[in-house]
Amino acid sequence: MNKILYGKIMEAFSSVLPITLIVLLASVFLVPMPTGTILTFIVGASLLIIGMGFFTMGADMAMMPMGEGIGIQLTKTFNIALALLVSFIMGIVITVAEPDLQVLSRQVPSIPPVKLIFAVACGVGFFFMIAIFRILFKIRLSVLLFVFYLITFGLVFFTPANFVPVAFDSGGVTTGPITVPFILSMGLGVAALRTDKNSQNDSFGLVALCSIGPILAILLLGTFFDPGGGQVESHQVPVVETSRDVVEIFAVQFPHYANEVIKALGAVLFIFFIFQLIFRRYKRHQLARIVVGFFYTFIGLVVFLTGVNVGFIPVGQFLGVEMAISPLKRWILIPLGMLFGYFIVKAEPAVHVLIKEVEEISSGAIPQKVLKRGFSIGMAAALGLSMLRLLLGIHLLWFLVPGYIIALGLTFFVPAIFTGIAFDSGGVCSGPLTSTFLLPLAMGTCEGLGGDLMINAFGIVSMVAMTPLIIIQVIGLIYRRKLKTSDELSKEELEAMALDDSAVIIEYDYEGAL
Repeated sequence: MNKILYGKIMEAFSSVLPITLIVLLASVFLVPMPTGTILTFIVGASLLIIGMGFFTMGADMAMMPMGEGIGIQLTKTFNIALALLVSFIMGIVITVAEPDLQVLSRQVPSIPPVKLIFAVACGVGFFFMIAIFRILFKIRLSVLLFVFYLITFGLVFFTPANFVPVAFDSGGVTTGPITVPFILSMGLGVAALRTDKNSQNDSFGLVALCSIGPILAILLLGTFFDPGGGQVESHQVPVVETSRDVVEIFAVQFPHYANEVIKALGAVLFIFFIFQLIFRRYKRHQLARIVVGFFYTFIGLVVFLTGVNVGFIPVGQFLGVEMAISPLKRWILIPLGMLFGYFIVKAEPAVHVLIKEVEEISSGAIPQKVLKRGFSIGMAAALGLSMLRLLLGIHLLWFLVPGYIIALGLTFFVPAIFTGIAFDSGGVCSGPLTSTFLLPLAMGTCEGLGGDLMINAFGIVSMVAMTPLIIIQVIGLIYRRKLKTSDELSKEELEAMALDDSAVIIEYDYEGAL
């Protein structure tokens, strides 16, 4: 167990180290920062590494087997209405439990956080129900995505313009470290009971559909609330003079995030407890493993959230402001943003969960290396375009509309499994680090430029969620072409052997003997 945990922490270290070095180099050559601020950032990065290690281990032990077991058991009941009702309730519960949504709700003025969270949770619950229905009745994912995104962009014309970026950002932040492991594994459990050849392909796509629900919910909410230009929450760089001050800053915040995580995991545990009482699915040793896994998940999330919120948010906003106010340095934000995007996706906890699941289901045919590179390229493109949009003051829809047209068009040409992975990755890539470092970076940049925070700063999460949809499907096209080329070569070799009289064909009987 200790060796496994050590391996998880070292994997997290290799993921977080590049982004940490980039920030440190930027503080030396671009934006000098106080020593105390840098020390706070380094401590935050260290906590992030430890938290990621514990979280990924906890997800493997608890969240994944729990979600998969619930999915299998609900499908076995052959009661479609019950399965859909439980899916709706679970969607609401795990969304309310998502820490990223709490962060976003505090950033949006004029709408009470409780109402915003409730609207988003209902959106996720409804589309989680649709996602399970799709798997059970073998509905093609690309058709549903096309229909619902067409409705979404149609609704945009009836929503205040300064509310659209918040709506699309909400679709990304709701699929975070708590929701993704559960949703992915539950989809795998439901699909496992199907015996057709497309069952594994259909196990993906749940995160993709669940990301649409919050967008539609917030767009509808925007027709009743006008957020205006509003004031959003500002994060001041903490004043730190001694190492004790650094410890105190983190120590004060630990109980706050521990309380948030207890509420989040408590809701999931309660549902699991009721499920176990009714179905008695798990044996004693399995329950013990899941409980230990929840303990690891709790430690991981508390440490991770404390690290990124205390150490990353202020630094991201400070870096954005200081670079934006300089006419020369502000343009460096484009390549710097691309660097951040390329490396920061590797530190997102839910990304590791998705990559592992994909490799297992595809039996290694889709390797982790390819997906990691695809995610990194997508994130780099997203951050580069986002910084360009901020500097030029271009509205978000000029990027989202053509981007989604390309992404949805590709769904009809790539293998189905790549469509599911691509649209799932959009929600997975926009995790805690996006909302606690990249969004504050965008807000700081917007503040330094004197732009409208609601229109310009928000939208970076939706850009992060959009670009992987295209990149991963392009990988799918390349993969499909290679398979086709391989098949053609095999046919040519067989034809050549048939024409060659000297070719010897060895036949085996059913037992494999000559």
